[in-house]
Amino acid sequence: MPLPSQPLRKLGFLTIGLFDQADPRKGHESTLEIIELGERLGFDSAWLRHRHLQYGISSPVAVLAAASQRTTRIELGTAVIPLGWENPLRLAEDLATVDILSGGRLNPGVSVGPPMHFDRVKGALYPDTADAEDFGHDRVARLLDFVRGAPATDFSGVEGFEVFSDRVQPHASGLGRRLWYGGGSLRSARWAGEHAMNLLTSSVVKAEESEDFAEVQLSHVRAFRARHPDGDRARVSQGLVVIPTDSATPEQRARYEAYAAERTPRTAAPQGPARLMFAPDLVGTSAEIAERLYSHAAFREIDEVAFALPFTFEHADYVQILTDIATGLGPALGWQPSTVTQVTSDGR
Repeated sequence: MPLPSQPLRKLGFLTIGLFDQADPRKGHESTLEIIELGERLGFDSAWLRHRHLQYGISSPVAVLAAASQRTTRIELGTAVIPLGWENPLRLAEDLATVDILSGGRLNPGVSVGPPMHFDRVKGALYPDTADAEDFGHDRVARLLDFVRGAPATDFSGVEGFEVFSDRVQPHASGLGRRLWYGGGSLRSARWAGEHAMNLLTSSVVKAEESEDFAEVQLSHVRAFRARHPDGDRARVSQGLVVIPTDSATPEQRARYEAYAAERTPRTAAPQGPARLMFAPDLVGTSAEIAERLYSHAAFREIDEVAFALPFTFEHADYVQILTDIATGLGPALGWQPSTVTQVTSDGR
């Protein structure tokens, strides 16, 4: 169990931003209102998931640009942008622009791998180059280079009335130290550490050395820090689904428990050819959830979290859950609400 002298330092939340296809604006507006609420409650960060060809946020960078103009302090992150859908140079420009607009509050999280259902979408996404695309870590390395100021071209200077730069503009100082890798394997954790990224570890991991979720996640955290230049100070954020019920109505509690029960069978053993392990959703009072977290081997190694909101709940449910996290669960973990910006000159 963590010592009282080692309280939770940063508390964040993650949302998917679902919407009704008949009225997409309402869902996007709900997401922005939830981020505004998070800032008022003192959360340190708000993170958006990424969904393509679904009824969830497909452009989190654009939504966070809007959020940056409706908030002043809370850090804004993506968890995660699948780079298989992106051009690293263009994405670097978008990220830098939003970071400038936010005053240095952007925390982009990315992942690698082929786009979901690639065989069915490759004709639209990469009609001429699908077989030549590299969906591995080199794609992240390109993004890192561009964000951190490496040349993108061999030309710079004046041409007629126009001035050209050889690196991505605007250049957002500090953004390169706020890039996160969403990893669920030892290989990814080691790679992120070697490239001085931060690590997002979520409720899904690969069962490689164990079939105990907490042990697997702990091995990833330690492997990451063993390869990172900052060692034990390297930033790791843990993302589990937590649903405190302190102020929930009886009807809400029943729905929350049914939601978790429906998802629980997949946590019993590794799933599919990739042997994916899923963490159980944590439903209960703040005190009960805090006790379960304190017994979680990986949680005891970190001081940042971005708790995931369930996918399919209503706006009022998210208000209740976030309020209980900020007023009950967070303090039970030693966290204190933020009132001033936590972003320093080195991006930490």
